[in-house]
Amino acid sequence: MRTVIQKHQAVNAPIADLVTYRAIPTPSVEYIDPFLFLNHHGPQVYRANNRGLPFGPHPHRGFETVTFILEGDILHKDSSGHESVIKAGGIQWMTAGSGLIHAEVSSNEFKKTGGPLEILQLWVNLPAKYKMTAPRYLGLQAPEIPTAELAAGVTVHAVSGTWGEATGAVQPLADVALAWLDLAEGATATLPIAASRSIFFYVVRGSVRVNGTEAFARELVEFDHDGDELAIEALIDSVLLLGHAEPFAEPVVSGGPFVMNTEAEIEQAYADYQQGKFGRWNG
Repeated sequence: MRTVIQKHQAVNAPIADLVTYRAIPTPSVEYIDPFLFLNHHGPQVYRANNRGLPFGPHPHRGFETVTFILEGDILHKDSSGHESVIKAGGIQWMTAGSGLIHAEVSSNEFKKTGGPLEILQLWVNLPAKYKMTAPRYLGLQAPEIPTAELAAGVTVHAVSGTWGEATGAVQPLADVALAWLDLAEGATATLPIAASRSIFFYVVRGSVRVNGTEAFARELVEFDHDGDELAIEALIDSVLLLGHAEPFAEPVVSGGPFVMNTEAEIEQAYADYQQGKFGRWNG
């Protein structure tokens, strides 16, 4: 089994009236290659006639965002012409690539009626060879995401990669496997993951024991590369965000909304954005 190196507690980082905990980066962990950033928004309940999510138009280049809508919804719109409202149980996979402008806000319906909201957004790096690929976007509702029973009481929602008998709905540019797991109290599962691959293991809700270590809600578990097995037991009903990938082992240079390999590439990203090369925003 993989050795647990450390647990990292998500830090409280509210955005306006949006409850937000940042799981990575934090003072104790910068990133887990190629997983760069995770914001956990909510859970919270919005009143009727609310302003919704606060993420108006902003640019990105050089990485991908994967957004998991556990409750509530998100209206995505970008400068490449994509637009969709994804509801609870769905995901959005956006490849920023060479650059785009996008907004992530609540639908008019949600702003009018309110209700529960809980959303995870994960930033996944792109290897250098794909950083300037054409932007793309895929929004999937809950029924479009394959599920499988990994064991009694353990359901996987396969976003990308192979998870038991389920193949993920998304075929990413890089070999990145992502899923979320619903575990009933007392359920156990053993997952094979090659020792060379980085593991992203975040407890969204509940508490679990993984490879002998207890982990609780809003904790990220960091593993060594010394084994090829995860043994998970749910101590109470729980939800996990789980991913794995071969490390890219490339320089990571971030500047605001851009993630590249050199400072010069960050400077170029800002210049290209200011020159209108990220597409036209039609808000």
